[in-house]
Amino acid sequence: MNEILGYLGLGLMLGLSGIGSAYGTTIAGNAAEGALKKAPEKSTSYMILSALPATQGIYGFVGFFMWLLVFKFDFAANGPLLFAMGLGMGIVCLFSAIRQGQVCANGIIGISQGHDVQTNTFIYAALPEFYAILGLAGVLMLALAI
Repeated sequence: MNEILGYLGLGLMLGLSGIGSAYGTTIAGNAAEGALKKAPEKSTSYMILSALPATQGIYGFVGFFMWLLVFKFDFAANGPLLFAMGLGMGIVCLFSAIRQGQVCANGIIGISQGHDVQTNTFIYAALPEFYAILGLAGVLMLALAI
Protein backbone atom coordinates (compact mmCIF):
# COMPACT_ATOMS: atom_id res chain seq x y z
CA MET A 1 0.00 0.00 0.00
CA ASN A 2 2.81 2.43 0.84
CA GLU A 3 4.39 1.85 -2.55
CA ILE A 4 1.12 2.69 -4.28
CA LEU A 5 0.86 5.93 -2.28
CA GLY A 6 4.41 6.86 -3.26
CA TYR A 7 3.79 6.35 -6.96
CA LEU A 8 0.43 8.11 -6.70
CA GLY A 9 2.23 11.13 -5.20
CA LEU A 10 4.67 11.06 -8.09
CA GLY A 11 1.80 11.01 -10.57
CA LEU A 12 -0.08 13.79 -8.79
CA MET A 13 2.99 16.03 -8.78
CA LEU A 14 3.47 15.64 -12.53
CA GLY A 15 -0.22 15.52 -13.44
CA LEU A 16 -1.51 18.45 -11.40
CA SER A 17 1.42 20.64 -12.45
CA GLY A 18 0.75 19.84 -16.10
CA ILE A 19 -2.99 20.43 -15.75
CA GLY A 20 -2.34 23.82 -14.13
CA SER A 21 0.00 24.82 -16.94
CA ALA A 22 -2.49 23.68 -19.56
CA TYR A 23 -5.23 25.79 -17.97
CA GLY A 24 -2.97 28.79 -17.35
CA THR A 25 -1.57 28.91 -20.87
CA THR A 26 -5.07 28.46 -22.29
CA ILE A 27 -6.42 31.37 -20.24
CA ALA A 28 -3.60 33.63 -21.41
CA GLY A 29 -3.75 32.25 -24.95
CA ASN A 30 -7.46 33.00 -25.22
CA ALA A 31 -6.78 36.59 -24.21
CA ALA A 32 -3.94 36.76 -26.74
CA GLU A 33 -6.18 35.46 -29.49
CA GLY A 34 -8.70 38.20 -28.79
CA ALA A 35 -5.97 40.82 -28.47
CA LEU A 36 -4.56 39.90 -31.88
CA LYS A 37 -7.76 41.18 -33.45
CA LYS A 38 -7.28 44.56 -31.81
CA ALA A 39 -3.49 45.02 -32.00
CA PRO A 40 -1.80 42.28 -34.08
CA GLU A 41 1.54 44.11 -34.12
CA LYS A 42 2.01 43.26 -30.42
CA SER A 43 1.83 39.50 -30.94
CA THR A 44 5.34 38.90 -29.55
CA SER A 45 4.32 40.38 -26.19
CA TYR A 46 1.19 38.25 -26.19
CA MET A 47 3.12 35.06 -26.92
CA ILE A 48 5.67 35.67 -24.19
CA LEU A 49 2.99 36.34 -21.58
CA SER A 50 0.93 33.36 -22.77
CA ALA A 51 3.89 31.03 -22.26
CA LEU A 52 4.66 32.04 -18.66
CA PRO A 53 2.20 29.64 -16.97
CA ALA A 54 3.92 26.71 -18.72
CA THR A 55 6.75 26.83 -16.21
CA GLN A 56 4.74 25.11 -13.47
CA GLY A 57 4.45 22.03 -15.68
CA ILE A 58 8.22 22.16 -16.09
CA TYR A 59 8.65 22.29 -12.30
CA GLY A 60 6.41 19.23 -11.97
CA PHE A 61 8.50 17.42 -14.55
CA VAL A 62 11.75 18.41 -12.81
CA GLY A 63 10.40 17.07 -9.52
CA PHE A 64 9.22 13.89 -11.27
CA PHE A 65 12.61 13.43 -12.93
CA MET A 66 14.52 14.04 -9.71
CA TRP A 67 12.35 11.60 -7.72
CA LEU A 68 12.53 8.85 -10.31
CA LEU A 69 16.07 9.07 -11.64
CA VAL A 70 18.21 11.02 -9.19
CA PHE A 71 16.94 10.28 -5.70
CA LYS A 72 15.70 6.75 -6.48
CA PHE A 73 13.39 6.64 -3.48
CA ASP A 74 12.26 3.49 -1.77
CA PHE A 75 8.59 3.99 -2.58
CA ALA A 76 7.52 1.18 -0.26
CA ALA A 77 9.26 2.70 2.78
CA ASN A 78 8.38 6.35 2.08
CA GLY A 79 4.99 6.06 0.38
CA PRO A 80 2.87 8.32 2.63
CA LEU A 81 5.56 11.03 2.72
CA LEU A 82 6.03 10.92 -1.04
CA PHE A 83 2.27 11.07 -1.53
CA ALA A 84 2.03 14.17 0.66
CA MET A 85 4.99 15.83 -1.08
CA GLY A 86 3.64 15.11 -4.55
CA LEU A 87 0.11 16.20 -3.71
CA GLY A 88 1.35 19.39 -2.06
CA MET A 89 3.57 20.42 -4.93
CA GLY A 90 0.96 19.43 -7.50
CA ILE A 91 -1.72 21.57 -5.87
CA VAL A 92 0.59 24.56 -5.50
CA CYS A 93 1.62 24.35 -9.16
CA LEU A 94 -1.96 23.78 -10.30
CA PHE A 95 -3.32 26.93 -8.69
CA SER A 96 -0.20 28.97 -9.30
CA ALA A 97 -0.34 28.33 -13.04
CA ILE A 98 -4.05 29.09 -13.29
CA ARG A 99 -3.74 32.34 -11.37
CA GLN A 100 -0.62 33.31 -13.31
CA GLY A 101 -2.55 32.72 -16.53
CA GLN A 102 -5.23 35.11 -15.32
CA VAL A 103 -2.65 37.78 -14.49
CA CYS A 104 -1.04 37.35 -17.91
CA ALA A 105 -4.44 37.49 -19.64
CA ASN A 106 -5.19 40.82 -17.99
CA GLY A 107 -1.77 42.12 -19.03
CA ILE A 108 -2.37 41.00 -22.60
CA ILE A 109 -5.68 42.83 -22.67
CA GLY A 110 -4.01 45.96 -21.29
CA ILE A 111 -1.26 45.82 -23.91
CA SER A 112 -3.82 45.40 -26.70
CA GLN A 113 -5.61 48.52 -25.44
CA GLY A 114 -2.43 50.56 -25.83
CA HIS A 115 -1.24 50.58 -22.23
CA ASP A 116 2.44 50.07 -21.46
CA VAL A 117 1.96 47.28 -18.91
CA GLN A 118 4.24 44.48 -20.11
CA THR A 119 6.93 45.00 -17.48
CA ASN A 120 4.38 45.36 -14.70
CA THR A 121 2.60 42.23 -15.91
CA PHE A 122 5.88 40.29 -15.72
CA ILE A 123 6.33 41.46 -12.14
CA TYR A 124 2.76 40.57 -11.17
CA ALA A 125 3.04 37.20 -12.92
CA ALA A 126 6.23 36.46 -10.98
CA LEU A 127 4.31 36.50 -7.70
CA PRO A 128 2.29 33.29 -8.23
CA GLU A 129 5.35 31.80 -9.97
CA PHE A 130 7.33 32.30 -6.77
CA TYR A 131 5.10 29.87 -4.89
CA ALA A 132 5.56 27.18 -7.53
CA ILE A 133 9.32 27.64 -7.19
CA LEU A 134 8.99 27.36 -3.42
CA GLY A 135 6.97 24.17 -3.87
CA LEU A 136 9.70 22.63 -6.00
CA ALA A 137 12.42 23.80 -3.62
CA GLY A 138 10.53 22.38 -0.65
CA VAL A 139 10.06 19.01 -2.33
CA LEU A 140 13.75 18.85 -3.28
CA MET A 141 14.81 19.82 0.26
CA LEU A 142 12.58 17.13 1.74
CA ALA A 143 13.93 14.66 -0.79
CA LEU A 144 17.48 15.40 0.34
CA ALA A 145 16.42 14.83 3.95
CA ILE A 146 15.02 11.35 3.26
